[in-house]
Amino acid sequence: MIDTERIVYSLNVEDIQEVARQILDRELTEKEIALVEESLGDYISWFDAIEFAIRKRIKIEDDDE
Repeated sequence: MIDTERIVYSLNVEDIQEVARQILDRELTEKEIALVEESLGDYISWFDAIEFAIRKRIKIEDDDE
């Protein structure tokens, strides 16, 4: 049986800090992390990401065949 509650992908504070170090040359403060955390989901198209992964990795049958 498939566990439908299993987390498939996640980001953590270290991921956020790594990007901050690369683009700002510094780590973020707790307040800055909270600001990023509040809006991060607004910039990730989870539907498009899942669709892309499915189309990339799963053979889709053509309707014509």
